[in-house]
Order: sequence, then C-alpha cells, then structure tokens
Amino acid sequence: MFPDDFLKRLDKQLGPDGLAAFLASSDRPRAVALRINSLKTNTPPDLSQYGLESVPWAQQGYYYNPNTRPGLSAYHEAGLYYLQEASAMAPAGLLDVQPGMTVLDLCAAPGGKSSQIAALLQGQGLLISNEIEPKRATILGRNLERMAIANSLVLNEHPKKLSERFPSFFDRILVDAPCSGEGMFRKEEAAYTDWSVETVQMCAKRQLEILSSAAQMLKPGGRMVYSTCTFAPEENEGVISDFLRCHPDFSLVPVQSSWFSSGHPEWIANPVDGLEGTVRLWPHLLRGEGHFAAVLMRQPSDVSPHKQSKEPSISIPKELDEFCKTMGITLPDGDLISFGKSLWMAPKTMPVLKGLKVVRAGLELGQLLKNRFEPAHALALWLKCANSQADFPVDSEEIRLYLSGQVLPGTPTGWTLLTVDGLSLGWVKGSNGVLKNHYPKGLRRMGT
Repeated sequence: MFPDDFLKRLDKQLGPDGLAAFLASSDRPRAVALRINSLKTNTPPDLSQYGLESVPWAQQGYYYNPNTRPGLSAYHEAGLYYLQEASAMAPAGLLDVQPGMTVLDLCAAPGGKSSQIAALLQGQGLLISNEIEPKRATILGRNLERMAIANSLVLNEHPKKLSERFPSFFDRILVDAPCSGEGMFRKEEAAYTDWSVETVQMCAKRQLEILSSAAQMLKPGGRMVYSTCTFAPEENEGVISDFLRCHPDFSLVPVQSSWFSSGHPEWIANPVDGLEGTVRLWPHLLRGEGHFAAVLMRQPSDVSPHKQSKEPSISIPKELDEFCKTMGITLPDGDLISFGKSLWMAPKTMPVLKGLKVVRAGLELGQLLKNRFEPAHALALWLKCANSQADFPVDSEEIRLYLSGQVLPGTPTGWTLLTVDGLSLGWVKGSNGVLKNHYPKGLRRMGT
C-alpha cells in the first residue's frame, strides 16, 4: 500500500529494523479517539460503554472501542465530544493557549483543532478559524456550532489576504498546513494514490508561503505552532529551516515530551540550529497516526500590537429581550450584531467584518420574523438549561424521533429546549400536546 519512493526514503530515515516496525504497525487496527468537550459540560454522562482510555498527551482525549461507534450517538450531535485522531490532538496542546487570548487557526477545517483551542480559551477571548476551501469552510462552521463555541469567527480567506488585514494581531497561531499526507496513508486511500516526490516538493513550497503569511500576523512575544501529518523532511525540518533563515525575529521553542520523537536536522541539507527540538509522532511508536510539530516564538519588541477597529454593535430588540426573559437565558458577554438575516452575539474584540468572507460571526442567536424572534439551533446547543425544557434518555424513542425530524408528544407550550440526558440538543415548539420539531433539516437522520 506504500509508494516505492516513500519506502526507500523511510528505509534511510528509520533503518531496516525501524522500517519493519513501521510496516508492522500498518497491519494493526487503527487507534480511534475522541475528545470530551468541556464547553458543553464539566460532568459528562456515563460513557463507560465506549471503553475509554486516556490519550496521554491530550487533555480530555480518550481512545475508544471502534465497535461502539460513538459518532452515531445523540451525544455526538449534542456536541459532547469530537471524534479526533489522537496524534492530531498534539499540536493545539503545544500552543499554550490561555483564556482571553486572541488565537488564529489558519488552516482549520474540519475543526478538531479549533474546537480544542476553543475549549482552552474557556469562552474568553477570540478564536478566528480560517479555511481557504469554501465547502470545507462550511463544514468547519457547522462543527464549531455543534461544539457550542460562542467566541469564534469562521472565515473563508487566503492566508495572504489575512496577513494584510491582521498584522501583529494574534497571541497564538496554529498552522496545520496542507501536506502530502504520508501520516494518513493507512487511513485514506487517496493519501497514497495521490502521493509523489513532486507532490512533496510542491507542498513544501506552499507550506513555506503559508507559514510566512502567518508570521506577519503574530504579535511580538507570541507563539506559533506549525504542524503536518507527513513524515517528509522537506515538509517538516526543511520548511522550518527555510522559514527561520528568512525570519530572524523567530526562534524554535524545544518540545519536551517522552511520547514524541525528536526532529532530525541530518535529514535535510544545510539545517539551522535547534531542529532536534521539533517532534514527530510515529505510528509504530505510539497509538496514533503520523504527525510533525514545531513550536516557534516571535521575539518580543517595543512595537505596539496592531489594533483592529471593532464591528459596530446594535441594541437588543424587544423580541429577543422578551424571549430571553421568558426562557431564563443569559446571553454570553459580547456585542450584538446583525449579520445577514440573523442576530449574532460577537465577542467584544470582534474585528470589522467588511471585506471578509465570513461563515460564522460569533454565536448565532436567531432571526426576527414578523415581530417575533425565532431562535437558532446554535443558541440551543450553546445553552446549558432553560425555563422550558424537555429531557429524554440517549437511547429513548423520543430522541430517535427528534433526530429524524418527527413530531414528539409533550405538554410544554411555546419554545422548549430539548435535551438528551441533560445536554442541550435543539429546539421544539409545543402546542396542543405535541412538540413540533425544529431540528435543522440538513442534520436529520433520514430513514431512522
């Protein structure tokens, strides 16, 4: 299943014994993992049926028994966890994100690392998650909505445009760069059928361009993590070495880990000093797929961070105010903005959106329709509780009916928050002994 040129290079990197161990690991079942979403709850329901085992390098990360299929559970739709490959949990953990920071995830789709960063921010500060491909940007937005993230701006822009718009703006930046995907060979067939030596070289050139755009957006004293899911030295140590030569105000921060393997300066020509402080995650040495990561720091300076103008806010309409009072809802701290046909609660530090291709602009609250307020699905997922609430067990017939878009029996009247074992899942609207289903049509499980 591996290309010949790839195996020849890997033999030079690992030696015969290491290559044999690597090939043997590809015959083992893949380790699958999930990450509990602390934004949803600090006391998750019993998940022992999944056979969880901790991922040692990831907070709230757990391996699960693949036969249990947690992605089919209503807990997944409620945003209780994100199915994320264990090695992919490493880069965000290296960012050292603190609540209140301004963070950029530059190549963010499908959203696993962004949701991990959001959990570290604890609802404070601003997360900008960007994806250059429109369809993938839409998927990114949906995943961040499901994970109950209120303080995020999702964009669909080219990194170069963002670098011009946000110079020296971010405290932390993650660049999980598009790569040749060698670490995903046994996970995705297209990863190895599309691979070539030329692809590796093309990716390395593009990665350096992306990383250079990111560098312009990092504040002096800020931290940036570059990561890939490939083993190719040209895309890893090579990109970092070329970047540091061109950016003398950046330096490597050595990564200390008993789980990860050190970088190899000797695998590239003319390496800069310190590349052994980068790390690789090898599938034959841990329970996960292939990954690479390097931590970079921009030297502090007397230059003041770039300040952005804020998106103008609007006053709270009476329909929204009345809805919140009736439901007992306290909205997150922020500024109310009108974006498209919807009302959104944006973080206080939300920059001006004009001229940007915006997918999501904070927390979508809902729409004003003929002097009434209709709440958004995103608001339901963000809520912990409401005055009118209907709760059902995860394996109940009511939850099955709800996820398939059907009407439920129920006595509450008006807007009601439907929850699964106490976790918000969506809206229903009660009238005449039934609960009309407001689960989004695009998310419904047809045929169940």
